[in-house]
Amino acid sequence: MSDAPLLQMEDLRVHFDTDEGIVKAVDGVSLVVNRGEMLGIVGESGSGKSVANMTILGLTRASNASISGRISFEGKELTTMEGEELRAIRGNEISMIFQDPLSSLHPFYKVGRQLVEAVRVHQDVSKEAALARSIELLGLVGIPDPERRVGEYPHEFSGGMRQRVMIAMALTNDPKLLIADEPTTALDVTTQAQILKLIERLRQEFGMAVIMITHDLGVVAEVADRVMVMYAGRGVESGTLEQVFYDPQHPYTWGLLGSLTRIDRPRTARLAQIAGQPPSLISLPEGCHFRNRCPHSFAKCTSTPPLEQRGGEPGHTDRCWLDPERKQALRVVSTGEFGLEAA
Repeated sequence: MSDAPLLQMEDLRVHFDTDEGIVKAVDGVSLVVNRGEMLGIVGESGSGKSVANMTILGLTRASNASISGRISFEGKELTTMEGEELRAIRGNEISMIFQDPLSSLHPFYKVGRQLVEAVRVHQDVSKEAALARSIELLGLVGIPDPERRVGEYPHEFSGGMRQRVMIAMALTNDPKLLIADEPTTALDVTTQAQILKLIERLRQEFGMAVIMITHDLGVVAEVADRVMVMYAGRGVESGTLEQVFYDPQHPYTWGLLGSLTRIDRPRTARLAQIAGQPPSLISLPEGCHFRNRCPHSFAKCTSTPPLEQRGGEPGHTDRCWLDPERKQALRVVSTGEFGLEAA
């Protein structure tokens, strides 16, 4: 098997021309996804996580969209791919689970009909064979009595069961890459854990790579091999799970980790809070996009820092002008707890 990355994104920019101005939804994102691994992408709402990943499937192309950069999947350039060639990859080699399964499933059609359609779009099989495959998939994702439930409508399923249906639909053609966009949103914690375990089990069984998009660091800690932190359309830190969680290099990552609650020890101080609000994607700050909220910003932050290794282990990159010694002095790492000191 080739050692080349399954997916490689280089300096992706996705801008939308609106009446209010240019929305820089994605403003220079680079990432790599290797075969069989799970990449967690974390950040606040509006950081560009979903837009960057929908662009992989060509879902952000519109008359007001400007897309530049490269997205290579097994050596094939996706940003310029069109027509039948793109449709052959979308839903077949790359599948996506969207945030809201109720709005992603057609309310007027039975679940079985929708699964059968997903199978037959990419496979030349009879309806009977596609139905048998659909029943098999429902059973695979843990839906009880799949022979009966394949004939039910989406509203007859609970939120967790609808999400399992969406996972089954994404797996109909044994994809090499699964993009899961906030797959546990609006689910209770028990169901969230079940869905995460299901995705991890299926990843192992199918040998597929997974991009897990979330704002929940707990989800990332549970399942990811590597992590990329996004802020205001850019990746600000990237590394293995251990590197990002136990040796964070960017002040935004410090703030995210400092906001985590701990149940394994008493906490005497208030949770850390990142001051201010994320910037408008129409009028982003010059230079470092985080500088207006960062307690450690200085004059150099008015120029854009590149994403490169400045500290930590090989493969651990961040987008910050602070030098490693300064970071060590500012970052608080005490018995596994993170917070921010005053500069």
